[in-house]
Amino acid sequence: MALEFTVTERADRASDDARAKILADPGFGNYFTDHMVRIAWDAASGWHDAAVSAYEPFQLDPAAAVLHYAQEIFEGMKAYRHADGSVWTFRPEANAARFARSATRLALPVLPEADFIESLKQLTSIDKSWVPEAADGGEASLYLRPFMFASEAFLGVRPAKSVTFSVIASPAGAYFGGGGVKPVNLWISTDYARAGEGGTGNAKCGGNYASSLAGQLEGIAAGCDQAVFLDSSTHTYIEELGGMNLFLVYRDGRIVTPELTGTILEGVTRSSILELAKELGLSPEERRIPIQEWKDAAAAGELAEVFACGTAAVVTPVGELRWEGGSCDHRREGHTDEVATRIRGTLLDIQYGRAEDTHGWLTRLA
Repeated sequence: MALEFTVTERADRASDDARAKILADPGFGNYFTDHMVRIAWDAASGWHDAAVSAYEPFQLDPAAAVLHYAQEIFEGMKAYRHADGSVWTFRPEANAARFARSATRLALPVLPEADFIESLKQLTSIDKSWVPEAADGGEASLYLRPFMFASEAFLGVRPAKSVTFSVIASPAGAYFGGGGVKPVNLWISTDYARAGEGGTGNAKCGGNYASSLAGQLEGIAAGCDQAVFLDSSTHTYIEELGGMNLFLVYRDGRIVTPELTGTILEGVTRSSILELAKELGLSPEERRIPIQEWKDAAAAGELAEVFACGTAAVVTPVGELRWEGGSCDHRREGHTDEVATRIRGTLLDIQYGRAEDTHGWLTRLA
């Protein structure tokens, strides 16, 4: 049976002027809307007390299990305002399914898909005024962050018997400064791995992102924006960035991405691109890609372009790949990032209602 939500509207909402100032330049993840969703779970009662209330800090016992054993998961998605003022999101069923898989892997209770999607509708409806206008083909949106964590107070290695689910929302501009298709430079991390076989690499949990930070710092020290992580067993095959999937585009029309091995997060944007690629006349492939193949193909001029993708950044071209003692530059004279630009534009046009949604990917939130 679906949950019933109690809605308590806060009296001290942000003023129209304050909100307008934030929406004019929100950045990414810097500001939050007036309300949040909370749903409780315990072993005796299951899911209960679904509520929308004022955005405020959690009160956690110092012994809360999440602080000691990292039992937590999250999702990332966006709400898009269409020209008629309605608000939609993109493939929430896929996010709900991944959230369920992540919960199972982290020994957390599974929130039903209907309740997951309803929680997004409840929050977006009450905070609809926080969804920016996407003027002039821009990418302003309301970033939605559903998450779940072990809130039971205890010290002991076992699944928590009390859990909290929540959704917060943040108005967002471009993920990388400058927006659009500004390329990023990547560093091959050989000292660190993001995830290992049998671990949590295919779950969307904070630990995977924490483990990527040291490699990212190494990349930043080398003048790069992000790090490319390889498989932890042989350090031979490309996996993903700290928070994005990768695609290599060959001059013969192939578009190749690392296959899902259990150590790679199955991105919603990634799976959408694999579907769109065929419609755009490309030949998509999912397979293991040796890092040496990337280097050799770039040196031989066989690569047309490389790009990363994810909900936050959409599609972002790769400019240069660097490693200890070498590099390859994808920014050749006359280079246009044609495929990345076409895919990015196609995705954004669907998401913002500028193109027909022939896949049934959009769900109205408000």
